[in-house]
Amino acid sequence: MREAKDSPDAGNIVEDHRNLLEWTDTTNIADAEHHLPINMQFNDGHRLSIAVYSVLMVFSAIANITVLVLLMKRRRHQPSRINTMLMHLAIADLLVTFLMMPMEIAWAATVEWIAGDAMCRIMSFFRTFGLYLSSLVLCCISIDRYYAVLKPLQFADIDRREKNMIICAWMGAVIFSAPQMIIFHVEHHPNITTYRQCVTYHSFRTPLHELIYSVSGMVIMYAFPLAVIIFSYASILWEIFRKTRNKGCADSVTRSSLGVLSKAKTRTLKMTIIIVFVFFVCWTPYHVMCVWYWYDRDSAIHVDPRIQKGLFLFACTNSCANPVVYGIFNIRAKRKAVKVRPRLSSNSTIPRSSYIPPHITAETRLSPLEISLRSLE
Repeated sequence: MREAKDSPDAGNIVEDHRNLLEWTDTTNIADAEHHLPINMQFNDGHRLSIAVYSVLMVFSAIANITVLVLLMKRRRHQPSRINTMLMHLAIADLLVTFLMMPMEIAWAATVEWIAGDAMCRIMSFFRTFGLYLSSLVLCCISIDRYYAVLKPLQFADIDRREKNMIICAWMGAVIFSAPQMIIFHVEHHPNITTYRQCVTYHSFRTPLHELIYSVSGMVIMYAFPLAVIIFSYASILWEIFRKTRNKGCADSVTRSSLGVLSKAKTRTLKMTIIIVFVFFVCWTPYHVMCVWYWYDRDSAIHVDPRIQKGLFLFACTNSCANPVVYGIFNIRAKRKAVKVRPRLSSNSTIPRSSYIPPHITAETRLSPLEISLRSLE
């Protein structure tokens, strides 16, 4: 791209002033006669950001707070690993909702950064912290479901494993977000000295260093979690399919539990498709745009900036979708189970053939696979 001073229409060039490699010394004309570039003025892109982020913030706040309250109530009476992880997922999404989204709204409204260098670094940290934490907690949930089905009898240190995964998710989010506090800082425009912005200019020695940092962020926040999710749930479905087809296997399900297995298999399949679909659809367009920009910057910069901003806004909807996907599937399933139990207990006559002695629990009559499927209900 030519420098702005080489073009009389440079003021009409639309780019995100927070992502430019450097601030071009646009002109030597006095400030009084200087025409600000469009992205240094309040424009349609800022209006779009304010409107969309406001809607996302309200919806995400209502959905995540509702799920968090319901999970806290359930945890008092029926603690479980999945409930604990869902609570951390809701907390991660609430951090995105109440820290990143309000910051983006205020930033779009003021255009320039007016909160000082310290807040620039702190808010840049929280701008990615919630997103990293949400992605890593998704990995924890997928790994937990993987062990629940494929290794259901490994109960030793199961609680410690859960705590360790959650701690690693939080620590990982802190570590991966910390560089934001170093590379982001406040700078003044070289000509329009009253204009301040929270930017990354002069933080990277070479464009290669910037590329490595950007690609690393994409891998940690998107590629790695997506790979873990797909591998974990694909393994779960394959295990269920393999055991149901192999009737001679000692770990295969019994005839009486085929109905339960069918429900668990269907629910797992639905949840798998939605989990992968939501995460993939929300984040893929944005990261495709990033890869395009890294590969061919000259052509990528000509894409309408409103589209580029819209892709990141769309990626943030993942924080709104998480409580819907995980909350509805798990909370509704538990409510259905509660409704079924009173019906069973209300039957005064129990067939003799279905009588289970008190010293024999239902779990002792199930195969390991059937026990593990209970965790998917």
